[in-house]
Amino acid sequence: MSHQDFLIFYLSVLVVILACRCVPLLALNGRELSPRVSDALAHIPPAAFAALVVNDLFDPAAGLSWRALLAAALVVAVARRTGSLIWCALTGMVAYALLTLVP
Repeated sequence: MSHQDFLIFYLSVLVVILACRCVPLLALNGRELSPRVSDALAHIPPAAFAALVVNDLFDPAAGLSWRALLAAALVVAVARRTGSLIWCALTGMVAYALLTLVP
């Protein structure tokens, strides 16, 4: 791929990303969303986080890992207790790192 082709591709992707992120903000500026839409949008961050976690839990080649399941259980406990995405991510990383030390 030449530099010119890369630049065209990069700028095209940039325009699409900006359009997808900025157009809804500009179109909804100053408008109140219905409660149903607000409730639906509130489920996006937990769903995205759950998709990332489940992707790491189930490895088709290696099967189900007890370490990953235990770390996920700890993350669920922290999520129910705190409701904080950052504490969930930190707990999962630390728990999994410590569990890899167990033979």
